[in-house]
Amino acid sequence: MKLINLLILTLFSLVIVSCVRDVSKNQSEQSPTTVNATIPVSVPGIEPKAQSAESQKSTVIKSGTFVSGEHTTQGTVRLTNKDNKSFIELEQSFKTSELGPDLVVILHRSNNVIKSTNPPAYPLKKGDYIIIAPLQKYSGTQTYTIPNNINLEDYKSVAIWCRKFNATFGAANLN
Repeated sequence: MKLINLLILTLFSLVIVSCVRDVSKNQSEQSPTTVNATIPVSVPGIEPKAQSAESQKSTVIKSGTFVSGEHTTQGTVRLTNKDNKSFIELEQSFKTSELGPDLVVILHRSNNVIKSTNPPAYPLKKGDYIIIAPLQKYSGTQTYTIPNNINLEDYKSVAIWCRKFNATFGAANLN
């Protein structure tokens, strides 16, 4: 009887893990958001391994507050590091205008993007920035992976930039 229960539990666990993988795969194909799912399964005689606190925590490298440029942009941004990967994290307070047809998140070499250019568009010069990714949404929390080949010491700001019209919506100096 115990063997049948153990087999049923094992099969059930495999089905759940398979479903989670399919859902994660479908979500990663639909959006750049990362999904991590853990399903605790209790098997008699086997103790679960605890994940180390280091692998669960992200470390803030730099942060800043957005200043408006072409359009009102507000909120906080952080550069973080987790498991030897770097990320740009826009916090819940982030918000920008919905008027941009081609908004992207960039890293910029200047520590004051808005004052280093001219209104009203605040255009950027090639070579001064690197595009990280298209903006996922106009407000709220979002995370962007920074490619490993980018030296973060070369960049002093994060900006929201309209690629089509070379217009900087807003930028945050990173401290």
